[in-house]
Amino acid sequence: MGFGLVIGFIELKHDINTVAMPVSSNSSQKNEPLIGVINEGTEEARFVVYKAEHTREIVSYSARITQICPQEGWLEHNPIEILRAVKECISCGVESLEKLGYGVEDIVTIGISNQRETTIAWDAVTGEPLYNAIVWSDIRTDSTVDHILAKVPENSKNALMPLCGLPISPYFSALKMRWLIDNVSAVRRAVREQRCRFGTVDSWLVWVLQGINDLSLCNVIFIALQETSNYVLSQCRYFNIPANLLPEICSSSEIYGHITEDPLKGIPISAILGNQQSSLVGERCFKEGQAKSTCRKGCFLVYNTGSSRVHSTHGLETTVAYKLGKNAPAVYALEGSVAVAGSALKWLKNNLNVVKEVSDAETAAADVPSTGDVYFVPAFSGLYAPYWRKDARGIICGLTQFTTKNHIIRAALEAVCFQTRDILEAMAKDCGHHLTKLKVDGKMAENKLLMQLQADLCGIPVERTSTLVRMEALGVAMAAGQAEGIGVWDLYKEPETAITHDVFIPTTTHEERDARYSKWKMAVKRSLGWATTKKSLAMTVVPHPPYSPDLAQCDFFLFPKMKIKLKGRRFDAVEEIQVETQTVLNTLTKKDFQDAFEKWQKRWDQCMRSQGDYFEGDGAEYDLGKM
Repeated sequence: MGFGLVIGFIELKHDINTVAMPVSSNSSQKNEPLIGVINEGTEEARFVVYKAEHTREIVSYSARITQICPQEGWLEHNPIEILRAVKECISCGVESLEKLGYGVEDIVTIGISNQRETTIAWDAVTGEPLYNAIVWSDIRTDSTVDHILAKVPENSKNALMPLCGLPISPYFSALKMRWLIDNVSAVRRAVREQRCRFGTVDSWLVWVLQGINDLSLCNVIFIALQETSNYVLSQCRYFNIPANLLPEICSSSEIYGHITEDPLKGIPISAILGNQQSSLVGERCFKEGQAKSTCRKGCFLVYNTGSSRVHSTHGLETTVAYKLGKNAPAVYALEGSVAVAGSALKWLKNNLNVVKEVSDAETAAADVPSTGDVYFVPAFSGLYAPYWRKDARGIICGLTQFTTKNHIIRAALEAVCFQTRDILEAMAKDCGHHLTKLKVDGKMAENKLLMQLQADLCGIPVERTSTLVRMEALGVAMAAGQAEGIGVWDLYKEPETAITHDVFIPTTTHEERDARYSKWKMAVKRSLGWATTKKSLAMTVVPHPPYSPDLAQCDFFLFPKMKIKLKGRRFDAVEEIQVETQTVLNTLTKKDFQDAFEKWQKRWDQCMRSQGDYFEGDGAEYDLGKM
């Protein structure tokens, strides 16, 4: 079956954004190579077409994706709707392209960028999705996290970071895969019958070609080793996910296969990048030490660390930035993810009705000179980097009788800036030096006040990329055009059409910004521990080993008592031993049993800390004479 799998008609809401780029009658210009991009995001799918080595979009067509919220904290997409939306965008995009004087034959390759951690399970035989896609921000896997933590040393959320660079969090795909197996009978049955396939959205879109997955996405799955680009069997065992159900890992830029259905039939797909890695490429952050921030529904900072994997000890993700070719070296990055940025403004609009439109937030916030010491921590689904606290919840603090809605709106904007500073501080600690400039793109970058606040609260210049350029689409177009066998884009050459930038310079003093940041940290501290849910059985009940002398309960309250009373005595018959033993047991008090079980618990804890290995001298020796 082809890329455009026939799945039936799904009605879609869509918008058209076609940029009219007149074509000269000169045939050589008309036939300049074009690059198409499938950009599948959280709220919309989009098809964009660029001229090679040009940053301006020729055609852009988008279709909205329905947001499905079955329960609080859950967010799903219909995979069939995603695929249908992509087909819709391609069809209408090509139609618009032809109206501008181009032909589909001018498109030499296709690149794909996608929303990364969003996870899909589908049937490899029928092609049907087995459940809705679980979106990256979904937090249903809290109990699954507890099950995994119960298996790792010291129940540490950072136990697997040396292998995959990620903390154990509901954010990442392996936890979502595990939840699907545990809770969806169709998925469980398909796994048992070896016909289930798991993947991120890019895999869903191209699975019929080879079932491939880009290296920049392998670590968001959580069970791939970044140095070798292979799945780690030990991590597969932690999550109990068969590796043969996962996509093949490929580089970010190579020819994976060709589309097999019109209107793009025969055109190769030569790049796949996660949207944030694609944005890093689009911002031309090719040098170690360069970083970008993308602000939309969430906020994502990616810092190029070059060929070195920097193991974060301050709450960041160690990730693959890109690998531009089969034989090209992998380039790594540190990433900090903020779950709630622009969505905080949507919450203020939809839930509190304090602003009519999100676009009005800048004007409303500018009506007051400050937040009036109000701080807003929008931890609606917990806090991501650098805290990784799934028990955090949103708070607004510092309210007085003089607080207005404009103060709260401004506090929501400042929350984006403070969370960005949290990540920048962590990056500085991990890398040993502070950034001197931060590149920013995304929908929220249209807000000039936000950009100025970002510079003021972080203390570094903010370089805003033109909001007319979608960096997550441009980056993957660049990667697709430079792929071996395509060769129409030189990444290190300045593009034919320059991208405009605005620079915002800090206007506050070091003392002022640090004082405000200190209060932000106080607010964050108060947001922690609100979601005090009962621990799952996985975290409170640990299976007893088949045999362990260190954990034998009799050793702590039965045998010591018997030894003290019976020591040095001789018995002529078994009956005498039984009578004397019963007498000893009858003398045990309630406190004796309580003390015994407390000491037994200490020995149990020591056994878990040693991971079941033999140990001596653990301080759990007991004075038998006092028992």
